[in-house]
Amino acid sequence: MKRRDDVLLVDGYNMIGAWPELAALRDKELEDARDRLLEMLADYQGFTGMTVIVVFDAHQVPGVGSTFKQHRLTVVYTKEKETADACIERLASNLAMRSRNIHVATSDLVEQHVAFGKGALRISARELLIEIKQNRKAIEQRVVDQRNKVRNELDGNLSMDVRMKLEKLRRGKS
Repeated sequence: MKRRDDVLLVDGYNMIGAWPELAALRDKELEDARDRLLEMLADYQGFTGMTVIVVFDAHQVPGVGSTFKQHRLTVVYTKEKETADACIERLASNLAMRSRNIHVATSDLVEQHVAFGKGALRISARELLIEIKQNRKAIEQRVVDQRNKVRNELDGNLSMDVRMKLEKLRRGKS
């Protein structure tokens, strides 16, 4: 059972490679795939209340790495010579010390085992995608339910006498 103070650490490029929609985008433009992933995870974070941290591997890119907020998500680009796996392991260790449930989303089996050893719960890319799709359906159902409630508000507040008069008008009877 996930709680609002839980944290989800996501191996960004692992999700992009594993999710068909994102893999297709990646083949055209990597930045579009990253942006779509962040949009999907922002919706997931908003629905579940979990804190989502997305880690992108930049170990072959010179620099000190960066961390910033996008769509209310924390996005981390690793520093030079640091893999996403190493960054996720470090974050999992640090966050576990704060008595939070940590979930690590990756399909890398070695990383799953290491994360599990650090006290994190593991979730595969496929499982996370299924959860995101289920959440999307739940959101859509809530929107439909809200629309139906709003649409029928007046009907529930009319007296029987007024309803009968309106029905006569609707049928063209005076």
